[in-house]
Amino acid sequence: MSKQTGPAFSGASDEPPPQLVIVGCGNPARSDDGVGVEVARRLTALMRPASVVIIDAGLAGMDVMFRLRGAQRVVIVDACRSGSEAGAIFRMNGREAMTPTQHSFTLHGLRWDHALYAGTKMFGEDFVDRTEVFLIEAGNLDFGLELSEPVHAAAQRVVEILRLLVTGYE
Repeated sequence: MSKQTGPAFSGASDEPPPQLVIVGCGNPARSDDGVGVEVARRLTALMRPASVVIIDAGLAGMDVMFRLRGAQRVVIVDACRSGSEAGAIFRMNGREAMTPTQHSFTLHGLRWDHALYAGTKMFGEDFVDRTEVFLIEAGNLDFGLELSEPVHAAAQRVVEILRLLVTGYE
């Protein structure tokens, strides 16, 4: 896995921009909400190609955006609550997933969907066209460190999809 040097917000690095950045989002202390983080952890354990950066973003928003600068492609993985069956996987492009925000761009209260919108303002309109989002329907958002069985299985399916994607960047 490529590692950016210096603070994430500086944008300064001696390394070329990554070809692919995979960002796992969520709160791992809230059961299924941590599925994005779990996907990032599993991928990191499986592979570490130099052209790919895998980020365990947890609950971060805007600060992760700066690490995406120059990436050819970005994939975000997170939990959702749409009313579908737990473990359902939704795959969409970044333009469909981004949400404008009315509040200021601070590090507090800025979700990844808001950060995508901000990314278009910072990096240009084509930024969001290079972004894809995987959402996994959560079944349990109570406090806990384990994923429910359907979400655990869905996480593995997304890991396999992303493993094949990463293989194309090796």
